[in-house]
Amino acid sequence: MQPADRIQFLRQEIRRHEDRYYQQADPEISDGEFDALMAELRALEAASPGLVTADSPTQRVGGRLADGFPSVQHAEPMLSLDNAYSETDLRAFDERVRKGLGLGEGDPPVRYVAELKVDGLSIALRYERGSLVRAATRGDGDTGEDVTANVRTIRALPLVVPGARECVMEVRGEVYLPRAAFERINRQRVEAGESLFANPRNAAAGTLRTLDPALVARRGLSAWVYQLVVVATDGGGDLPESHEAQLARLEQWGLPVEPHRRPCAGIDEVVRFCADWQEARRDLDFETDGVVVKVDELAARARLGATSKFPRWATAFKFPAEQRTTRLLAIETEVGRTGAVTPFAVLEPVVIAGSTVSRATLHNADDIARKDIRPEDWVLVEKAGDVIPRVVGPVLSRRPMSAEPWVMPEACPRCQSVLVKEEGEAVWRCENASCPARIRRGLEHFASRGAMNIEGLGEALVDQLVTCGLVRDIADIYALTLPPLAALESQTQKADGTAIVRRFGEKSAVKVVEQIQRSRENEVWRLIFGLGIRHIGERAAQVLAAAFHSLEALAAATPEALEATPDIGPVLAASVHEWFTAPGNRALVARLGAAGVRMEVPEAERQATTAPGPLSGRTYVLTGTLDTMTRDDAEAALARLGAKVTGSVSRKTTAVVAGREAGSKLDKAQALGVPVLDEAALRALLAGA
Repeated sequence: MQPADRIQFLRQEIRRHEDRYYQQADPEISDGEFDALMAELRALEAASPGLVTADSPTQRVGGRLADGFPSVQHAEPMLSLDNAYSETDLRAFDERVRKGLGLGEGDPPVRYVAELKVDGLSIALRYERGSLVRAATRGDGDTGEDVTANVRTIRALPLVVPGARECVMEVRGEVYLPRAAFERINRQRVEAGESLFANPRNAAAGTLRTLDPALVARRGLSAWVYQLVVVATDGGGDLPESHEAQLARLEQWGLPVEPHRRPCAGIDEVVRFCADWQEARRDLDFETDGVVVKVDELAARARLGATSKFPRWATAFKFPAEQRTTRLLAIETEVGRTGAVTPFAVLEPVVIAGSTVSRATLHNADDIARKDIRPEDWVLVEKAGDVIPRVVGPVLSRRPMSAEPWVMPEACPRCQSVLVKEEGEAVWRCENASCPARIRRGLEHFASRGAMNIEGLGEALVDQLVTCGLVRDIADIYALTLPPLAALESQTQKADGTAIVRRFGEKSAVKVVEQIQRSRENEVWRLIFGLGIRHIGERAAQVLAAAFHSLEALAAATPEALEATPDIGPVLAASVHEWFTAPGNRALVARLGAAGVRMEVPEAERQATTAPGPLSGRTYVLTGTLDTMTRDDAEAALARLGAKVTGSVSRKTTAVVAGREAGSKLDKAQALGVPVLDEAALRALLAGA
């Protein structure tokens, strides 16, 4: 057989086995036999480079991307979904659908399709003439990040769809990390002395956004698709007229469609489906946090339309947060970068929402006292949003006689300095700037994505650097060199107690040093934020950089000058002035400047910040949680367009942007008649501006 023929045969065989493994869950050969086929194909292609094609299975793992991810415009907006939390909410959704379709009591029920809501990262896949040409994250709904090189490594997604060669289409889906892969990755991270991923969704999102496709391939991401958006066809063709037929077509083409969906004749069947899966979901090999309910008929969807935020023909039923009862073994405290000392619960391990929980947040001492939570109590624990464990409260009927009220310690748990609490605050603080815990947290903050964005300088490496005495403050980061970094060693233990010693290594050290070098040219606002000045977040740092243009000018600013800066009130002004007044902090800034860290805003950027933007003169307030961006990202986006973002609502407020679980600011806006924007309206505002 000629090499070209053998290569073609191997590609067909590998694709067939991938389909049986990922789509049909019915493999014919072992993993070793599959790897042998892949190895033979790689060898043949290496010997005949001219025969390599972009859709070959060997091309799933690409090289390292150079400069992040370019933007991609979606064929249609990827809207969010309205939420339902109860049977009452589901029936109210059905009533709205029936009303929108003009159906009365005597008319037949609406046909729905109920699908498990996969807890992963939304993705849009563009196939042209049957070949995968682009993959993008959801982003802001209109524009996402081009992650094609990473998505090509996901074996569940075919690179070629022969049945779709007559159309250009965008397929929507969800990338997720199977439970087994998540547990494997966390075991590896424990052995490597790295911090653990909190949950599979975070791990999947972080993996898909890494700049190393080879790492993505090793992680073992998978995917399900759930929607077909046809962009263009050659001569029309028999396109599906219902959602269920659409999903069947995608399955026929070899794309992975989650198999547990159910066509439902009316809302009663939808309610039963949701109830059935509330507990059964624990048996799946992936995380799901609810059920997506969609009108099946595409023509009915078109009649129902969409709001600026979500389609009227679909809703997401969220499973209630899972709660478990367990023993509160102890209440301990930890120290943050600003010196805030916060309590947390040490629990008898309990499985909640598919993972073992042994500690949970307790917020602050006042909250503990208000709920009367005591060590030795039996407590009710839940995962807020199936992610963050928290103690709901004690089970008083099971309280042991020996349980005593908990009292906040008077000394820092790390350096034994006396803790202080300012009047009107709920937080106790360690004010010792040399506290080892504060130093570690401060270094982690400085290197974090929102600040100086030094990739690789995470919790585990910071702990090694501080323990070995290589780094005592953030300026020391810029004195790090390859030899001492590469020689760092960490020790972990296997489950059997065997010690494992690992060296950091030259390859890892080179990457960190490169990241440190790159960070010297970061925007000045990132440096201001990274310094860890109390009360100064990303938005305030951007405002200060735009107003003062340099660290020297900021350090010399009087409290009056600081307070006169837009969005910088008396509390923030006092905090900034106090920080720069400390001789040690001034010396720290001088050392950073001597290390080559950018200290001034370039002239071109200064001119850009003074130019009026399309939203100049408008004032916005943000409240609640946004799904597609962080609050800081939203503030920064509004600020770039000239808008002012404040923390309080008044009659002069242009609009309040309200996310999930919006609080009193939303109530005040409604009372004052201030316009309220949801997240989709915010995205539309930003895109239009």
